[in-house]
Amino acid sequence: MITVVGIGADGWDGLPAESRRVVEAAEVLMGGPRQLDLVPASATERVAWPSPLLPALPGLVERYADREVCVLASGDPMFYGIGSTLVRLLGTARVRVLPHLSSLSLACARLGWPVEEVDVISLVGRPPAALNAALLPRRRIIVLGAGRGSPSQVARALVERGYGPSTMTVLSDLGAVSESEVRGRADDWAAQAPSALNVIAVECVAEPGAEPLARVPGLPDSAFEHDGQLTKREMRAVSLSRLAPLPGELLWDVGAGAGSIAIEWMRSHPSCAAVAIERRADRAAAIRRNADRLGVPSLRVVEGRAPAALDGLPSPDAVFVGGGATTPGLLERCWDALRPGGRLVVNAVTMESESVMGQWYGRLGGDLVRLSVQRASPVGAFTGWRAAMPVTVWSVTRKEVP
Repeated sequence: MITVVGIGADGWDGLPAESRRVVEAAEVLMGGPRQLDLVPASATERVAWPSPLLPALPGLVERYADREVCVLASGDPMFYGIGSTLVRLLGTARVRVLPHLSSLSLACARLGWPVEEVDVISLVGRPPAALNAALLPRRRIIVLGAGRGSPSQVARALVERGYGPSTMTVLSDLGAVSESEVRGRADDWAAQAPSALNVIAVECVAEPGAEPLARVPGLPDSAFEHDGQLTKREMRAVSLSRLAPLPGELLWDVGAGAGSIAIEWMRSHPSCAAVAIERRADRAAAIRRNADRLGVPSLRVVEGRAPAALDGLPSPDAVFVGGGATTPGLLERCWDALRPGGRLVVNAVTMESESVMGQWYGRLGGDLVRLSVQRASPVGAFTGWRAAMPVTVWSVTRKEVP
């Protein structure tokens, strides 16, 4: 059994009696140097986390498996902390957690913000671009900093996305005697945080003319960098409605182009993941830039031609094929990879692709529709309708049970 004890910036004095007893009874104390320094010196063996930690963690756990181990963690170990990692590694039966107040709870208490009404973004081990998806007018965001420079990173992200007037409150060393608060506007921010232990509270205010990007499917085409290889807005919304993203699910976006389907899939919920498969290096690079700008920097981009590029990928909950339905073996590979209950959605604009889709529809059923869009455009001094190429959409759900 490993016991994980949360400890705040107030150190030993802030620990409840049970947490103190666990620390004093431990044969081995593990944690970061800062956490280990917060408890009184003793004869207990101390093991500071190596860097990088995650690859070494299974070996450390195995090495001390026959001893009483206490792991020290900042605040609540189950809130972006080592407690969650250990539970995933060992299971709930082998990990006991004694939490302290989280930095989120402390920050909201200082600001008078209801905890359930804020969005939380962590910059610990994550790029600042992860903030972009949360930026919406009048939203409150708590950003967990990863060093003294984090407030400046947040301020730059706000200004770049048109949220320069937003108010930022940097709370450092929450719970300690050195606790401090600094407040200012994002577009006037210049200071580093007084401490590496900081959270940044953001009250989002959009500049006049800024265009908020909603979380529902169908972002404007202009939101994406592309060379024309893009699932257009209306078709994207329809396709995503059939892909039906659920929290925690994985999508393959095959022949991703600008990556719009994968990006909007991930924007639907923070726990959604996606792999964008694109054979052209220039388009793959554009997908990465789009993912950063739209707040899903963890999108995985695989350069290569499907179906060969699909080898070794984790099984998806949904697959989108935006083109290439006529590629030999592609639809077979995508269908076979789907988990039970998974959805396959294929778009086609050519008669050849429609023919292939018709055969699959005849075999597996599902839903087959053809959609057309007309946009108003100038006709001399007047306005008329200009039709885009119709798109055929086939969607089907894999029904088998394991």
